[in-house]
Amino acid sequence: MRKVLLRFVFDNVWQWQAAGNEFHIGVAWLIVLCIACVGIAFVTMYATTKKAGESALSAGFWLIIPAALVAIGLLKLPLVNSGIPIFGYGLMMFIGFSSATWLAARRVRLIGQPPEAVWNMMMWALIPGLIGARIIYLLQYGDRVFAGRHGVELLKAAFALWDGGIVFYGSVIGGILGVVIYCRRSGISSLAMFDVIAPSMFVGEGFGRIGCFLYGCCYGKACSLPWAVRFPPDSLTFEKLATEGRILQNPLSTIPLHPTQLYSSFAAFVLAGILAWYFRQRPYDGAVLALGWILYPINRFILESLRDDEPRRLGTIFTFSQLVSIGLLTTGIAAMFYFSQRGKLTQTTQMRERRNLPAA
Repeated sequence: MRKVLLRFVFDNVWQWQAAGNEFHIGVAWLIVLCIACVGIAFVTMYATTKKAGESALSAGFWLIIPAALVAIGLLKLPLVNSGIPIFGYGLMMFIGFSSATWLAARRVRLIGQPPEAVWNMMMWALIPGLIGARIIYLLQYGDRVFAGRHGVELLKAAFALWDGGIVFYGSVIGGILGVVIYCRRSGISSLAMFDVIAPSMFVGEGFGRIGCFLYGCCYGKACSLPWAVRFPPDSLTFEKLATEGRILQNPLSTIPLHPTQLYSSFAAFVLAGILAWYFRQRPYDGAVLALGWILYPINRFILESLRDDEPRRLGTIFTFSQLVSIGLLTTGIAAMFYFSQRGKLTQTTQMRERRNLPAA
């Protein structure tokens, strides 16, 4: 439960110690890590291309990062005083996106596409996905985000992703638009590509929910279970419950709550495993997408009943996410039927299966 997992500091460049609820690391360690990564990248690219100059130029570009860190220290810029924070939420988002893309890049060979197709496509999906996720969040919680803000602060709050505040459903909607555009430009079957990335979407969701736990959003209702969690004063959960006058037992933490973020993370990883297995069994393009389309809203609807951070909507007993889940379940079943009527796999996949060939 830490907003800031660690902070790279400039006052002692070789520092390595805990400081309150953070861990402080001297910036020299970051510089060494960056230089080591550049060296590994050069060796890897040279082993592949045998072109020393080109490899050195490509890998050497990233030396700009340690050079910038040195310049910040020498010029005594403001970051020298504050250090460089590594937010738990942002780090988990990065890990989730990277691992999801890597897994999809391995899977995409089964539809006859090179791994590069996924890395290129994810760049098309990333920005629309973040925009969609943020827009849906602001539609739900805009009154909370913009309360008491004016001018530049109002604009900054709208884009403050580093403070958390995205909705998975929104990222899916925005990401789908980006994937469709990329696939049409590249002549790739959109349905086949969605089958490839469907398991990876839930890998990203799994890591993202761990980020929610570290930040303190998406918290659960009070409970007395052995695994109930308490959030510290610097968490979003504590701030919200304190505002509502619900810090009842211990002023140093919240009341015991369901760790709904971890429930969601576990469920997402399980769903990713199910879809990854089904990918090799799918009878037609779109089958994996449709299965995830059906299973996720069921999971989300149930978990929403344990959360305590979202109000009921439209005069119903359901939250916004539960209402969306009902719609998605219905359309997911319809999509499964529609895709089954099309009843075909990509041509490359059909040829490989007839020949019983492994993925390239």
